[in-house]
Amino acid sequence: MENNDYPYTSHITIEGDKDGVYSVAFSPDGTTLAFDLCNTIRFCDISIAHENNVNSMDIEEYADEAVRSVAFSPDGKTIAGGMYYPETIYLWDVSTRKRVKTLMGPTHGDMHWVNNVAFSVDGRILASGSEDGNIYLWDVATGKILKTLIENGENIYSVVFSPDGKTLANGNSGNTIWLWDIATGEKYATLEGHANWVFCVAFSPDGRKLASGSWDKTIRLWDSDTKKELRSFIGHTDVVWSVAFSPDGQILASGSEDKTIRLWDVNTGQHQKTLDGHTEAVKSVAFSPDGTKFASGSTDGTVRLWDIV
Repeated sequence: MENNDYPYTSHITIEGDKDGVYSVAFSPDGTTLAFDLCNTIRFCDISIAHENNVNSMDIEEYADEAVRSVAFSPDGKTIAGGMYYPETIYLWDVSTRKRVKTLMGPTHGDMHWVNNVAFSVDGRILASGSEDGNIYLWDVATGKILKTLIENGENIYSVVFSPDGKTLANGNSGNTIWLWDIATGEKYATLEGHANWVFCVAFSPDGRKLASGSWDKTIRLWDSDTKKELRSFIGHTDVVWSVAFSPDGQILASGSEDKTIRLWDVNTGQHQKTLDGHTEAVKSVAFSPDGTKFASGSTDGTVRLWDIV
């Protein structure tokens, strides 16, 4: 049963392109929403959000290649875009909208496009996971690879740093989540429980919990210390593509192939609300830093910005 103590209203829908939106991200100060669209990265000023207030960032020589993941640096000055192109990541200056660096890995096979990128807490490291099983840690200042955590392993669908910056978690096609020690580059835990590929992972704001979503239609919540499963969230009728914690860590949002967004109580596992409106799979979900807004991106080619009232 839904709990209407968590009301969300659709504030704006930004119409895009038939290729869809795969990633949405709020700037650290919460003033800007970034998302991939029509082989570009788009920016929208949240305070005056409407379709005519969307600016684009030129991806230059890879203009025919899609962006599959966007991430702001912690200081909000840089944005990274993982490309649907072999082991290629772009870094842009947010203020000038100009590309400042291109990160290219050593492997250039047909399957090595970048699925996900994430900045470390201090902004000095960028992690990337690719379709053909590569996880690289990049030096943001130089654009060079600092560490290769794994190469040519299971397909890597998501990467995320813990809030303390010591751990990297990733979801993969081996139906598991791996945890990596950033200092040593060693894998120190494997979380097992999903029955199919794990497409998304997210740490709670305090770092004590980790959420994961899978092709098995479930979301699982893990204890970061004990590495034990705390509970599962059942309700989606298709693949879970994205999960995100609210800033206070009390609500978990999930986006699914079933075209819906579901909101869950983290402490009880209770389903709180379903957000409808997208007409195709919901590939990405994100809360604003102050918790007053929520964004979703879909393969229907739209971004929806929701007010939390």
